[in-house]
Amino acid sequence: MTPSVVTVEIANRSGAEVEEEAAVELARRVLAAEGIGAGDLGLVFVDRDEMRRLKRDHLGKDEATDVLAFPIDGRDVLPVGVPRQLGDAVLCPQIVGDAWRAPLVHALLHLLGYKHGDEMEAREAELAR
Repeated sequence: MTPSVVTVEIANRSGAEVEEEAAVELARRVLAAEGIGAGDLGLVFVDRDEMRRLKRDHLGKDEATDVLAFPIDGRDVLPVGVPRQLGDAVLCPQIVGDAWRAPLVHALLHLLGYKHGDEMEAREAELAR
């Protein structure tokens, strides 16, 4: 039997150094705490200009932001044998700097269907430690 694991594909288009291994470790820990033990996740690091384009193209707001989430399967029930595609968490190192952990947790929770509000804020505080 193949062990369950969250496969993380990283793309760094930001031009900045990022703590890739630490980001993968945090992502896997957060997803495990949310009951997701297997699936595919994209972590994408982009520069300020690309982040601005993504937010404009997908949310209609012409401004850069710290993080965006592009969910696919979330917590949907999937047919047996179909791998879970969690989606992409996109971070901008030029905006988040060394404080990337909380924005990453925020994006991961969005990938799992959380909406802004008290429940999400409480879960973020718990998981970002």
